[in-house]
Amino acid sequence: MINVALHNLGCKVNSYEMDVMQQKLEEKGYGIVPFDCVADVYIINTCTVTNIADRKSRQMLHRAKALNPQAVVVAVGCYVQVGGEEALKDGCIDLAIGNNRKKDLVEILEAYLAQRGVRTSAPGTSAPAAESSLERKTLGHASILEIGADCEYEEMPLRQAPGHTRAYIKVQDGCNQFCSYCIIPYARGRVRSRRLDDVLEEVRGIVAAGCQEVVLTGIHLSSYGIDLDDETWERIPASYNHRPKLIDLVEAVDAVEGVRRIRLGSLEPRIITPENVKRLSAAKKLCPHFHLSLQSGCDETLKRMNRRYTSGEYYQCVELLREAFDHPAITTDVIVGFPGETEEEFKETCAFLKKVRFYEMHIFKYSLRKGTRAASMPGQVPDPVKAARSNLLFTLEKEQSRAFRGKYIGKEAEVLFEEEKVLDGRRFQVGHTRDYVAVALNVGENLSNCRKMVKIVGFLTDEIMISQSLN
Repeated sequence: MINVALHNLGCKVNSYEMDVMQQKLEEKGYGIVPFDCVADVYIINTCTVTNIADRKSRQMLHRAKALNPQAVVVAVGCYVQVGGEEALKDGCIDLAIGNNRKKDLVEILEAYLAQRGVRTSAPGTSAPAAESSLERKTLGHASILEIGADCEYEEMPLRQAPGHTRAYIKVQDGCNQFCSYCIIPYARGRVRSRRLDDVLEEVRGIVAAGCQEVVLTGIHLSSYGIDLDDETWERIPASYNHRPKLIDLVEAVDAVEGVRRIRLGSLEPRIITPENVKRLSAAKKLCPHFHLSLQSGCDETLKRMNRRYTSGEYYQCVELLREAFDHPAITTDVIVGFPGETEEEFKETCAFLKKVRFYEMHIFKYSLRKGTRAASMPGQVPDPVKAARSNLLFTLEKEQSRAFRGKYIGKEAEVLFEEEKVLDGRRFQVGHTRDYVAVALNVGENLSNCRKMVKIVGFLTDEIMISQSLN
């Protein structure tokens, strides 16, 4: 048996795709071992969102080769998609596979192993067919596969959620936005949406395997459906008289028997319209937890970022959600130290964040990414200034997050328990409420994948509430 070690970097979409690749390897008879073990093959699903992500990808590739110099090291995904032959100059990479070939990982790997004279233990290998259907260029010791066109969605269905409680369902790939700081449209290509019936088929399978919560995710989730052509449209159920958009997909998943909770990945503010919010609030299984990407609370900074909305428009979206849902969890991303960000602009962002009162904020110091417009912008902010500003926002985030959680003390809530943790020397069952507040319950029984009503009584840690059972 050939042993394979896997490591994932980057976003939830990458994580989903890694789960599918592992699933395919296991189905073909490969053994999966921890990444820090000596393996025959190491597969690293790379990220390239920032220069730091590039560096982490290179570090993991080098670490794999150091663990076993004779192993085949496979670099998959965004880092090699953008870097191309330049990435392959790194001598630790034996095989590089772009984003649009992840579904073919096993066939490509077996073709490569056959080329090296390695016999796989996987029965019925289709290496010759894979070799003939995929063009290959050789550069020194390494191979790179042609990336191929991104004209349609790359179907990679997941049959079982690794955690058995919450499953990420990828419904869309690519992005057409071209924010000035972002390389992702070059790494992932243009928007490609998954057929609605294919999504529903996967959801039904995940639910049948015991999973109760699904998270609809994508590279630019709000764009779901904008690219669906006439042929795809004809496969949509007859009840639709229009090409489906994200709200239609949410309603369709909401109708799937066995689904208990639906969450949405990161959303663009412009999708939060009165009509969409009305329909979202009618979806009984949708959790009131919305991640609305912001990046800056200053309009001038948003213009330089090419974000295509104003802080005022963003605030209107938040108000729509708060009118339709009872105490919804609103989370966001914020970039500090974007090129040209003055002290006054940063103060505007701080004031706006205080006005919105987020549940959680993911705060990032701007990281220059070669190949983006922002990399050549004047007014690059010094690292010490970025660090000081991010520290201020981390403090604000902690205050706002604690205030949001504190409103649940004394209230009852449904918790979907996920895992057992030892905290402060005691054993707890830990899960999340519908609005994604982490809650712990000190009981002896295993409650994994069980929903239970509890009373929240206080803070166990800064990020986890403690509760009491109601029965």
